Amino acid sequence: MHAMLEAFLVSTGVVALAEMGDKTQLLALLLSVRYRRPVPIVLGIAVATLANHALAAAFGGWIATLVSADTLRWILALSFFVMGAWLLMPDGPSDFTGDGSRLGAFGTTLLAFFLVEIGDKTQVATVALAARYASIYAVVGGTTLGMLLANVPVVYLGERLLRRVPLRLLQRIAAAMFAVLGVLVLLA
Repeated sequence: MHAMLEAFLVSTGVVALAEMGDKTQLLALLLSVRYRRPVPIVLGIAVATLANHALAAAFGGWIATLVSADTLRWILALSFFVMGAWLLMPDGPSDFTGDGSRLGAFGTTLLAFFLVEIGDKTQVATVALAARYASIYAVVGGTTLGMLLANVPVVYLGERLLRRVPLRLLQRIAAAMFAVLGVLVLLA
């Protein structure tokens, strides 16, 4: 039970940090301004993240069967260092440009978030976390919660939030926290 809780909490924190200043936050902002319907947008984010991260976690679980525990520890630490460096490179707006008028707020959000998450920092983190922890359900639950923790305030508070919190500062703090996580994994 302790290992599942650890997997859940670490996954939540890692993805919430990785999302700071990410293009999906910008996408959440654009969708909230466009549709002004937060509930279907939040539900779209949740469903898209569950689907995307379940696939990523299954892949990570498969990788775990191929390498030793010590190798996995080094891979996880390295992935945290890479994530920290990646956070220092700010994202631009998403390449998603369709207006999605036929799909509505939920459908557009679901499709856009699923596609934008492919190859994103949080998907890469989910693969690494699933390779590290035996509980794919705890990892997917945690990464989904982390995604929601980072994006729901953007959906509800929109531009007011981004005007008050310097995005670059959030990215730097999150990058430093990833570096600390990498060191902690190596010391464990």
